[in-house]
Amino acid sequence: MNRRDLLKLGAAAGAASLLPRLAAQTPAAKPPARLPVVTVPAAVGVARADKPLNILILGGTGFTGPHQVRYALARGHKLTLFNRGRRPKEWPGEVEELTGDRETADLKALEGREWDVCIDNPTSVPYWVRDVGRVLQGKVKQYVYISSLSAYAATDRTDMTEDAPTARYTGPDVMKETRATLIANMSLFGPLKAACEQEAEKWFPGHATIIRPTLIVGPGDDTDRFTYWPVRVARGGEVLAPPAGDPIQIIDARDLAEWTIRLCEQRAFGAFNGVGPDYEMSAAAMLHGIHAALGGRVKFHFTDQAFINEQQIRAWSEFTAWVPGSGETVGFSRVSAAKSIASGLTYRPLATTVTDLMAWFRALPAERQAGLRAGLKPEREAELLAKWKARA
Repeated sequence: MNRRDLLKLGAAAGAASLLPRLAAQTPAAKPPARLPVVTVPAAVGVARADKPLNILILGGTGFTGPHQVRYALARGHKLTLFNRGRRPKEWPGEVEELTGDRETADLKALEGREWDVCIDNPTSVPYWVRDVGRVLQGKVKQYVYISSLSAYAATDRTDMTEDAPTARYTGPDVMKETRATLIANMSLFGPLKAACEQEAEKWFPGHATIIRPTLIVGPGDDTDRFTYWPVRVARGGEVLAPPAGDPIQIIDARDLAEWTIRLCEQRAFGAFNGVGPDYEMSAAAMLHGIHAALGGRVKFHFTDQAFINEQQIRAWSEFTAWVPGSGETVGFSRVSAAKSIASGLTYRPLATTVTDLMAWFRALPAERQAGLRAGLKPEREAELLAKWKARA
């Protein structure tokens, strides 16, 4: 795997979450009455913040957004959401909802308003940040941009900190890149995320907070980029797996969301790596941890890089949550979390993430459960297992 391959993989991971929204991009409209309303439960046992904030969340109804909302409400903050109104939810508290469309620069609902904090969840193209900056510059005291580890220029060294170089955009005009052009050329994902960060710092100098998450996991993840492993372990039997000693970094969406709100309360500025856990977790440790949480009869077959190369097993999409732990990607899953932990990032146990994820997944319709969106197909896994055992 070379740097170009990794960029494509990381871009595909990020862009996968854009596809449903991209397909539905039409001028902002009220959701039809028949669209189901999702109830978001209240956070339990959360202490109130010392000082309530007036928080604007751009998005707020996707994967991490609802976790931000419920935690912020439990902390006593005042919430405003801005989105296209296509994913109605019932919140466990009072939430103001504004509608508009950043794709068409329809930001009228934000004009003439002020907030303590703006959290920007869904942005992957720089002109979205620019347009919001034009409206909110001087109107918010902190702008939090949710970026990605893909924004880094390279991952060929371990313990990478937030001051590592970011990717460079080399196209003709970064402000003309759209979600459509991103989907068409997914290698743009990292450079565009880095360019978004630069726009955030341009429009909110000294008041920007950049969060660069690793693979986000947990209940509500529609990509199955981590979900494949708990589902596969729960099925039992012989499981083909990546090299046992290669590292894996993930972060529970709830840990990411709650830490984001705490960064707002601290008015913590600068860049932070949103990675976990707080130790180097190997592929073997992850899979045995999943097995310990779910039980059942399982035998893991941990392969090696030579076999993976020979059989062209795709990192991230077939062996999900994994990239090679050597060579140009040696640091991909060994990014430093020291600064983030010092700022208050905490982690749920892996067992909690796994059991909550499986409870959510098992409540999905049967056809959705049968159609995993990532991981090895059963027939391909069986073929590869036979080859691995014959070789061994």
